[in-house]
Amino acid sequence: MSDFATLSPLPGSPASTAIALYARHTAGHEERVATARRVLRQAHEQHGAGLLQSSSLGVEDMVITALLAQEGLPTDIATLDTGALHPQTLALLPAIEARWGRRVTVFAPAQEAVLSFVRDHGERAMYESIELRKACCGVRKLEPLSRMLAARSAWITGLRREQSANRADVPHVEPDGQGRDKINPLADWSWADVWHFVQTHDVPYNALHDEFMPSIGCAPCTRAIAVGEDFRAGRWWWEESAKECGLHQTHHKN
Repeated sequence: MSDFATLSPLPGSPASTAIALYARHTAGHEERVATARRVLRQAHEQHGAGLLQSSSLGVEDMVITALLAQEGLPTDIATLDTGALHPQTLALLPAIEARWGRRVTVFAPAQEAVLSFVRDHGERAMYESIELRKACCGVRKLEPLSRMLAARSAWITGLRREQSANRADVPHVEPDGQGRDKINPLADWSWADVWHFVQTHDVPYNALHDEFMPSIGCAPCTRAIAVGEDFRAGRWWWEESAKECGLHQTHHKN
């Protein structure tokens, strides 16, 4: 069971911040931070301008952006605006530029493809079947991701082993199956590590994390989680599935 499942109160309980609830120093934290810094430096040395941070704007990715800035690495940052994100998520785009002077390139799905999908299947298609939900993810996420990564040799993600059973074997560096390296600098970090770093380095984060949403995606597909629920239980909660959209196919159990 993850730290989040152990520590999170039920939604509706007295308000507190995610930092107050989850940030704590644990043994080996400094070593894990040093490893993440080294992984990022080595990725930059190997790939240079071919390296990209693919940011979901979740807390892990905000930590990675902070690490890149602290290390002085000029790595490009990009994100996917699916057209269905929470306003709290999009609010991080100007926050990143204000804090670190880094502009995030935004990739959006093809408008006609979205309109066609909604016209054919309706606004609530994702609730109808896993196949339609994955098709929605394909239109809104996978197609723009392919454009995002087209000219890149490596991409940085916020994957951590603790996030789910499907990610329990995530290494720091792995092939993505498309001829690129996938860099996972926080692979061995705990939830407590993430929030301790946020606290000690004053990293901005999505306000929805304060509302018991550890994993935040599109608004129709994200809810708060309760005590004992898995880290990603609030994603596609109506499904019995691996809780993946296909962005990280190497860790997707079909």
